[in-house]
Amino acid sequence: MQTNILSLCYLIGSVSFIIGLKMLSNPVTARRGNLVSAAGMAIAIFGTLFLYQPAGTHFHNQQWIIGAMIIGTVIGSVAARKVKMTAMPEMVSIFNGMGGLCAALISVVELGRIAQDHSDMHVLSILAGMVIGCVSFAGSMIAYGKLSGKIKDHTFPGQHILNLLILLAVLAMGAFIIHGDSAAPVFIFCGILALSLGYGILFVLPIGGADMPVVISLLNSFTGVATACAGFLYNNQVMLTGGILVGSAGAILTILMCKAMNRSIKNVLIGSFGGSTVVAGSTATGDQGAYKEISLSDSAMVMKYARKVMIVPGYGLAVAQAQHACHELEQSLRNNGVEVKYAIHPVAGRMPGHMNVLLAETDVSYDDLLELEAANEQFSSTDVVLILGANDVVNPAAENDPSSPIYGMPVLQVWKAKSVIINKRSMRPGYAGIENQLFFLPNSSMLFGDAKDVLQQLILQVKEL
Repeated sequence: MQTNILSLCYLIGSVSFIIGLKMLSNPVTARRGNLVSAAGMAIAIFGTLFLYQPAGTHFHNQQWIIGAMIIGTVIGSVAARKVKMTAMPEMVSIFNGMGGLCAALISVVELGRIAQDHSDMHVLSILAGMVIGCVSFAGSMIAYGKLSGKIKDHTFPGQHILNLLILLAVLAMGAFIIHGDSAAPVFIFCGILALSLGYGILFVLPIGGADMPVVISLLNSFTGVATACAGFLYNNQVMLTGGILVGSAGAILTILMCKAMNRSIKNVLIGSFGGSTVVAGSTATGDQGAYKEISLSDSAMVMKYARKVMIVPGYGLAVAQAQHACHELEQSLRNNGVEVKYAIHPVAGRMPGHMNVLLAETDVSYDDLLELEAANEQFSSTDVVLILGANDVVNPAAENDPSSPIYGMPVLQVWKAKSVIINKRSMRPGYAGIENQLFFLPNSSMLFGDAKDVLQQLILQVKEL
């Protein structure tokens, strides 16, 4: 009877994950989808704690498990409530890394059972979970350090070749364990563990600039695959379903992100793209010419009497916590008969969907958010583009400078609009570390200042005109 109820709990949990993931595809239902998935997980955990009977017995350490769950819940809840929107990518990296670490620890614990069950699939699942989990954990920790500014991009000659050699060594040792003696020396397992952690560090270390969202998406996929391996080991439908959903969704998102940035998935895996080193002749030479500034009053007048305004949010908007002021400016312009849309680049910010989450917090209509292709079709019919803290995703060098590190990355073609107003704190380059050609174009004007302060003053100016 208990087994049947437990299977029902796992079925409910699995179905809730699928429904929740579907609801996450729409901003209107995303919050509810998150709650549905969480409820399914709670049911699965409850069933495991009180209905699962390993080897015909009951858990003998439930109090420790429940105590650890309470501590983890309190820490996670407090951290999630206190985190600022600008630090959300760092938190995502930490959470993702903890998931990979858990999957790796499960495989490490299961290593002792290899001698008892030496079937190829069982051993393969253990090794795959350990390797992928370690890569996800180490890579996520490096990603956290880079996003928070604690770790700088670092490359050295032949780094991608070293990464490939590490992968080959891990595969060779894994094949030896699977097809060799079940009593393989302990140092081989330790070697796989150490090399996997090293690979996770080395393949993320050189990646920087606008490429970081791709890495976060890929590491998220790794964590899902590692969890699926653990689900296979324990024949646990919930872990298997959840891992497959996260792994496949993360893989699809990574492919889409690579396409959006004109990157190769192979180069992502071997860590040979996205460094901050600028090659000779690139746009970081500082000889673009002079830029011109625009005043707050002129900016307000141009936007108020425009027919159509397009707002391009970037990381600077998140840093200034200016999303509410941005929405208020949008409403003020609409009250004056101006059509207002948002142009969202898929890698704007520090993680996939960063700008969508930021604007959803202020209840901006989803219908007003235009993706890259749709936005580029409308820039030529736009009177004013207001860029708020975005940099690399609007840099024309991605299209006209083959020597630029971001060359080939699809960008928002804001320069096609009649007038472009760029709000930044200073002329410093963006996250990719290269100068932006857009700042020096004839139809571009710089509006310096903190995004929140600038937007609040623009709102007052628009209302007074």
